Amino acid sequence: MNRHDIEFPAKHTALREDVHALGVMLGEVLREQGGSSLYDIVELDRQGAIARRAVEGESADHLAQRVQNRPPGVARDLERAFTMWFQAVNLAENVHRIRRRREYFLKDSARPQPGGVLDALVQLKAQGLSLEQLLALLSTLRIEPVFTAHPTESTRRTILRKQQRIAGFLLDRLDPTLTPNEQRNVWSQVRSEFTTGWQTEDHPRERLTVADEREHVVFYLVEVLYRILPSFYDEIAQALELLYGVPADSIVVPTIIRFGTWVGGDMDGNPDVHGKSIRETLARQQQVIVNAYYEECLELAQRLSQSASRVGVSQELQQRIDQYAVLIPGARSGTPTRHDRMPYRVFLGQVAERLKLTWDQRPNGYESVAQLRRDIVLVADSLKANRGGNAGYFPISRLLRRIDTFGFHLAALDVRQQAAVHHQVLGQGLDDPLWMKRTPAERHAKLTDAIERDRGPKAELDALGKRTLGVFDAIMQSRHRYGQAAVGYYIVSGVSDADDVLAPLLLARWAEAYDKTTGEVAVDIAPLFESVSALRRSGDVITELLQDRTYQRHLDARSRRQCVLVGYSDSNKDGGICAARMATYTAQQSLADALRAAHDQPVIFHARGGSIARGGGRIDALVRAAPPGTLNGILRLTEQGEVINQSYGLRPIAMRTLERAFHSLTLATARAGANDSALETDAGRLGSAEYAFADTLAAASLRHYRKLVWNEPQFFDYFQQATPIDVIERMQIGSRPALRADKLGLEALRAVPWVYAWTQSRLLLPGWYGAGTGLRAAVEAHGLDAARTAYAHWPFFRSLVDDVETMLARADLQIASYYDGLASTELRRFFVTAREEFALAIEQVLAVKNCRELLDEDLTLQRSIALRNPYVDPMNLMQVDLLRRWRATSRSDRDLFEALLASISGIAQGLQSTG
Repeated sequence: MNRHDIEFPAKHTALREDVHALGVMLGEVLREQGGSSLYDIVELDRQGAIARRAVEGESADHLAQRVQNRPPGVARDLERAFTMWFQAVNLAENVHRIRRRREYFLKDSARPQPGGVLDALVQLKAQGLSLEQLLALLSTLRIEPVFTAHPTESTRRTILRKQQRIAGFLLDRLDPTLTPNEQRNVWSQVRSEFTTGWQTEDHPRERLTVADEREHVVFYLVEVLYRILPSFYDEIAQALELLYGVPADSIVVPTIIRFGTWVGGDMDGNPDVHGKSIRETLARQQQVIVNAYYEECLELAQRLSQSASRVGVSQELQQRIDQYAVLIPGARSGTPTRHDRMPYRVFLGQVAERLKLTWDQRPNGYESVAQLRRDIVLVADSLKANRGGNAGYFPISRLLRRIDTFGFHLAALDVRQQAAVHHQVLGQGLDDPLWMKRTPAERHAKLTDAIERDRGPKAELDALGKRTLGVFDAIMQSRHRYGQAAVGYYIVSGVSDADDVLAPLLLARWAEAYDKTTGEVAVDIAPLFESVSALRRSGDVITELLQDRTYQRHLDARSRRQCVLVGYSDSNKDGGICAARMATYTAQQSLADALRAAHDQPVIFHARGGSIARGGGRIDALVRAAPPGTLNGILRLTEQGEVINQSYGLRPIAMRTLERAFHSLTLATARAGANDSALETDAGRLGSAEYAFADTLAAASLRHYRKLVWNEPQFFDYFQQATPIDVIERMQIGSRPALRADKLGLEALRAVPWVYAWTQSRLLLPGWYGAGTGLRAAVEAHGLDAARTAYAHWPFFRSLVDDVETMLARADLQIASYYDGLASTELRRFFVTAREEFALAIEQVLAVKNCRELLDEDLTLQRSIALRNPYVDPMNLMQVDLLRRWRATSRSDRDLFEALLASISGIAQGLQSTG
């Protein structure tokens, strides 16, 4: 798309004006901070990139020559200048989303916003659901975003808070009552934040620790989600009031949202995660949430100023006040004498003091969150009984909602470990040197026998073995201290057979991780199927597992709720986007069928990454693409990397994310309950024409992908030379190394840096390679009409094609050709192969969609890419030059490396993807 041909609809005029105003301001900041010479170079680079893009097929050679041999310090500042512009644009786009939402309600409040809470409830009422039926449906829902550490997402919390403040200032500018002077003050604050941001390092000087990653997650949980959560339920109650005429404050909306985290519990390839990090993580999370309750109670104490001479309080509350006067005498010193006749203020001060004792781990602190909840319920009940419905009940009910959601643990900590580690420990403990070489069936039999006979280890365990058992001990201690909900699932990565799930069950018995009442292991084990082949076999593996009497007994003791994870990330690296998506789709079907056959309630956990190639994208798109009936009212999914910031970084955006999740899950669950197929064809079922088409597509794309990526011995060498993977491996931005220590080559490389490196080079190969060959084979076998029918009626297939189209549109093979120039001559044949597949993929996608250009049906994204490209191009070309020079120094020049780090960050901001 020619930049000059871009048209902005009237609804996006404000966004264009904001971007222009921010651009002018950032130019002023750049002149002030970097001098006119830096500003002039940026402008010439920008104008040169725009001019090049304005001519179809124009070479980037002139621009590439301009950026060559720049001093590292200059190159770094140039990269940071473009990065700052992208940060501003990204913020402006988020603010525009908030503005559009507000305008929608103001201009057309009678019509519910598509994808929102009211929209979903309107549709359900139209289907004939009564209020009682609707509340019963809501009680079955569970939405649980799980935040995971990301080895390539490095936005510092300092920068995140700056972005929040800038967004707030930009929103303040929307206030029409501001005076001109107030408008200038707001703009001055925006400039101050960007200026201090320019003077702040983008990356830490030392590698992030698990504690750093934990604080990153805590930022979103406490500073964003804790604040907005009650409003989400208020919106549901208000919608029900509007639809059914029942007062909102009389409606008890069940708890739907929970949060989880892997940070501090994900041992997979990270030696810094173990029993100690589990205890430290949950201790820190308790400190954070208890402090949040403490501050809220103090705030409520100031607001609830009722005097006993003016209004009564319940007898139960007064008795509790008297008890606390003895139990917590320190609370009285914090309450002035003049407040003695303000019972709510006195009691909430006492509660705050008891929370402080809890934080300090001193006697008389709360032993459980249930005790805190009982105290706050006393306040709520007293207010309701004494004309307090409009005098404090509302904020107290919001605190109760937070307590019900966050408990004393903030977010459930999942624990994850590789299956191979369990077997390594078992081989030693069972004194069986051949354990790792035994067949899965042999290991299964031996594990069952050992569990049934309650056999302990025969040999002393080494450090790894003791550390592994220590994890189960930490799980039990943490649940006792922070509540049963504090620790979520024990996830086993790399599962391929049933013995991989039985292995940690035996290890847990060795660690005496028992439930005292049942005598069974008190750990919920969840297998993660990651490779294409493992996903294809997952249903059979779970069937075999559930037929094992030993495991049946374990499940009986754990309420027979079996969680299974489908992996979108490693399966993409294993087989390409088409085969991976088809494998996860069929796995969901087969897993749900296997669990239902065993009378278990299926819980399918979507282990997805941040980028589209790794299963990322909007939550509602994931729900729509899921096979019918597999969600079962439960949506548990990982959120990772830049997606966390994009979806939860600002409070109104986080609210919209939860609304979309609620909308899609509620409607999908209602359809499954009513067995209504009106909005979903039989395309997901075996034997249908659409499924046959997708199966052919997946098989052909898998063969083509693996032929290049896995079967070409030199392809990994090409990847290492034609992408900045060597920079990414050295970045100090994650506690987890980019490579697995126990493997070599491509197998050793994690999926995140694999995708990140291809994204940086603008080839984006994991997002589309194999799709062209696969689509062509499927069209030849089944016809183009079958493809178009599947696209029109099957949400899964439509989502797949749209995602491939987006990746093709974001890729730029002309820019990628300069990275190809970094590779040795004999390896450049791989780029020729990629170029051919790229052209074929575009041709096939356009044929299926019956369009002329990529993204013709998504003009907003098409326009965004066209506008961003001229600002990303100079950064890419500088990165190529810096890579060549850095590698020529045997990767030892620190100044060049610092400039490369700036380029990595800038390109990620520009493309809004870190892999």
